[in-house]
This record gives sequence, structure tokens and C-alpha cells, in this order.
Amino acid sequence: MQETPLCLRVVHFLPYAMADSNTTNFTNPSIFILLGIPGLEAAYIWISIPFCAMYTIAVLGNFTILFIVKRERSLHEPMFYFLCMLAITDLVISTSTVPKMLSIFLFNSREISFSACLTQMYFIHSFSAMESGILVAMAFDRYVAICNPLRYSTTLTNSVVAKIGLAVVLRSGILALPYPFLARQWPYCRTNIIPHSYCGHMAVVKLACAEIHISSYYGLFDLFSEIGMDVFFITVSYTQILRAIFRLPTKDARLKTFGTCISHVCAILALYIPDLFSSLTQRFGHNVPLHFLVLIVSVYLLVPPVLHPIIYGVRIKQIRGRLLQLFTHKET
Repeated sequence: MQETPLCLRVVHFLPYAMADSNTTNFTNPSIFILLGIPGLEAAYIWISIPFCAMYTIAVLGNFTILFIVKRERSLHEPMFYFLCMLAITDLVISTSTVPKMLSIFLFNSREISFSACLTQMYFIHSFSAMESGILVAMAFDRYVAICNPLRYSTTLTNSVVAKIGLAVVLRSGILALPYPFLARQWPYCRTNIIPHSYCGHMAVVKLACAEIHISSYYGLFDLFSEIGMDVFFITVSYTQILRAIFRLPTKDARLKTFGTCISHVCAILALYIPDLFSSLTQRFGHNVPLHFLVLIVSVYLLVPPVLHPIIYGVRIKQIRGRLLQLFTHKET
């Protein structure tokens, strides 16, 4: 009920908006208009500063992880291969969204072609699911390392790691394919103005002048089949891990063993807590201002890519040590 007044109000701020954005009977418009964060236009310059800083940290941090693992042969192990996969995923997620956000905040460049919008939608959904799948693979790595340490090297061989990575990519890539296809099939005859800073699936299909139950149902199916199953497998893995830890004879041994899981647990929390908060806010926050909802969803995409390299850079001594060596050599 509140979308129409918002869109009509914003059109006055968009002199470059397409003339046919307020007409009817146009299907698959060639251009969408991303509003960014409606209601906070006056603060876009200030909002761009933390977004730019977070994006810089995400890019530099994840590239540093990739560089260190590639250079340090002692890190050529399954856990660090999975960490590299996570770093690549974080780079793709942040790079597919933040540059466009910054162009809106800094240059008022709100237009995005329909094809580019669908491409961004696919990358966001597929790589977000890949991120979750990689965390499951890392949970399995911790399970084997703690519960079956003598079989670790024979269980997680390079070929097995590659197959796990391929399975994660295929699952996420295939299950994300319906999103752009469903969005493309709907007729858009109301407006081409998206009150968000990026092309999320529901943000786009809500503009359609048709019943979009299929899109809604598929989104729920994808959520439960991927994130739901991933959370289940992670829970099962850590249940077995905790049982193995509590069977250790001394407190020091239990703390030392659990300490090898701290980085992974923090990475899980960095992904799922913002995801849960964002989902609950969007579904039940009917009285929450639109600009707050859009801001939360926009920040959510950046939280894991920023926190993951920080978490692993601080917690894993091999990476921390290699970083210190790099900085020491530069100083000398």
C-alpha cells in the first residue's frame, strides 16, 4: 500500500527517469531505476564512506588470503583450500553489488539495464548459497580433523576437496538459475523503479503486474533446501565434534581442540546472524521504515566478506605469521 506514494514521490527526484516508467503495458523494460536507500538521499555522501571502506577491506583482505595461501606451501591443505573458495565467493558477492551502490551514492547513477539486473540477481543468489555450502564443507573438514584425525589425509585428498567444491558450485549455480528466468517471464506494467540498492529477486518481481506466487514459493523452497539443509549438516557436524571434544581427558586438550574451530564458528555467525536478522526484518518488520530495511539488507551483503578475512587473519597462526613476515620484510 505504501509503494505507490513512494514511487510517485521519488519520480520527482529522477528527471532522467524513462518516460514510459509511468505508463502501462510494457513488458521487460530495457532499464530499471535503482533508488539506493529511499529517504536517505541527502546522506548518500556520508553513507558511501563506510560502504567504500568496507568494500576496500573486503577486497584487500580476501586477496591477501588468496595470495598467502598460494605463496605458502605449508598452507596447501584442505582447510585452506576451502578458505580460498570462501575468499573467492566473498569477492564475487561484494564486487557484484557494492560498485553499483557506490555509483548511486556518489554519482547518482541509478540506471541499470534489465539484463544487467538479472545478471546481478543471479550472482547474488548463487554465490550467497555457495558461501553457505563452503561453510558446510569447512564443518566437514573440522569433523574429520577432530573425530577421525588418523584418516584426515586419506579422507580429504585434493581430488575429494575439488569434488566437494564442484558440488557446491553446481548446487548453488543450478538452484539459482530459476531466479532470473522467473523474473524475466513476468510482465512489468506498473513501474521500473526498484526501491533498493541492488536487484534482489523479490525486489524486482514485486514490480510485476501478475501473480508472483511461483517466485515466492520457489524462494522459500530454495531457502529451506539450501540454507536449511546447510544449517542442519553444520549442526550435525558440530554435535559430533563436541561429543569428541568432551571425551578428551584434560581441560587443556578440550580447549586446544575447540580452539581449532573458533574461526569457523565465527565465520558461521558472521554469515547466518545477519542473514537471519535481515530475513526477519523484511518479513515481520511491517512498521519498520523502508530506508532502514534497505540499509540493513545492503549492509548484510558486505558483513561476511569483511569479517571473514579478519577472522581468519587473526585466528589462524599460519596466516597471521605470514602477514607479519610480509610487513616485517617491507619495513626492513
